[in-house]
Amino acid sequence: MRLRPIRMLALAGALAVSTAAAHADALVVGGTTRTFTAQVPNGTRPVPLVIALHGKTQRGADMVTRTSWPLIARRDDFAVVFPDGLNQAWADSRPDERRAANPPPKGTDDVAFITQLVGKFVADGIADPKRVYVTGISNGGAMAMTLACERAELFAAAASVVMNLTAESARACKPSRPIPMLLMNGTVDPLIPYDGGRGSSYFAADGFWSTTQTLQFWRRLDGCESKDAATTDLADRNPSDQSTVTRIDSACPQGRDVVLYRVNGGGHRMPGHFPDAHFPKLAAALLGPQNGDIDGADTIWAFFARFP
Repeated sequence: MRLRPIRMLALAGALAVSTAAAHADALVVGGTTRTFTAQVPNGTRPVPLVIALHGKTQRGADMVTRTSWPLIARRDDFAVVFPDGLNQAWADSRPDERRAANPPPKGTDDVAFITQLVGKFVADGIADPKRVYVTGISNGGAMAMTLACERAELFAAAASVVMNLTAESARACKPSRPIPMLLMNGTVDPLIPYDGGRGSSYFAADGFWSTTQTLQFWRRLDGCESKDAATTDLADRNPSDQSTVTRIDSACPQGRDVVLYRVNGGGHRMPGHFPDAHFPKLAAALLGPQNGDIDGADTIWAFFARFP
């Protein structure tokens, strides 16, 4: 439940004392030390847990400072964990030729890492095992979909931001059960093209499905109808951001919702009210506009909170 508008969270978060500050930690997975940053409420009862995965070339700490996840977690009393990918990347189910920049080291098993990470927070009595969620941006979005495909039983819902499937990742996707899925993609994304193929950026890889194909894939897996159930243009709250947002709902069985937030004119950016880069003008030139009509983390959490 949204208790306060997201624009008020910056002040509220700065003054909050009920939640412990984010702290760095580590665990060993298959002989490799894996690191993460966690923010956990001060309490004894199990709470919801959100796993938030960074994009390529980033770290978990970047998600702490460049998204509103820490403030929303304080507001609504849940735990949020920001894992670190090796080589600042995630070993999702795409082959290396479908990746831009450096992949993780050979043999990296990030499914095992996140599985063990969830198990730790459940075993410690922090996380409610029926309310664990996973989301990610870009390469992190691909990893979130990979986790939904390979360990659906761990997660109550998943969300992917600025990412589409490839033929290889779709073939590898065999979830143990249907899982609610939220997609959030920009129509002028230069890295992950909305209409599929290869993006316009020099750094883009080739072979992506379109967002429409990706949406239909998750609809099929969740037993939804193929046509849109409703299309809603959201309020243009920030006319200066060069973009708007349309929500596209699906007709699905209860508890299997599939939703797309189409950011019309949006780039390879997480919508939000926090700057997502140290150099905004450079980010806009390389990645396209960042939408300010919605906050990505707040929107995703409202979706997650519906699925215990």
